[in-house]
Amino acid sequence: MRHGKKFNHLGRTASHRSALLSNMACSLIEHKRINTTVAKAKALRVYVEPLLTKAKEDTTHNRRIVFSYLQSKEAVTELFRTVAPKIAERNGGYTRIIKTGFRPGDAADTALIELVDFNELYNPNAEEKKTTRRSRRSTSTAKVAVEATSAVEEKVEEPKAETTDSTEEKAGE
Repeated sequence: MRHGKKFNHLGRTASHRSALLSNMACSLIEHKRINTTVAKAKALRVYVEPLLTKAKEDTTHNRRIVFSYLQSKEAVTELFRTVAPKIAERNGGYTRIIKTGFRPGDAADTALIELVDFNELYNPNAEEKKTTRRSRRSTSTAKVAVEATSAVEEKVEEPKAETTDSTEEKAGE
């Protein structure tokens, strides 16, 4: 019976389990999504979400706490520089687990675990909004039209200059 057991031991010793979760958390932070078994994904979610919460406030203390869990300078830097600003307004639920079927070799139930804010398919608002064109004319046609109107204005100005010269000549005679 599993009375009072709060988490999945994953069939490993404590040191092996902590190393496994640390390495998986580093991979998740660096690659934004990883494929693994459902049991490991659920254990990783419990492990990594408190670290993501700590990363929202960039202090030396929080960096040291996160580093003690991850043991990777590159992962900590990536977490505080790119991941934390994107999850700043989110109040939890930073990861998503999507079940992907069964592994061919041993029929283990597999899943994809990913950071929610880094998936462009599920977050259309994350992309920058495209500006809509107001006119039907394309930009290249508009440039040609502007150049044509400026050329017409120059032609119109030239005859005016000749008429003023001819009036001055007549006045001078």
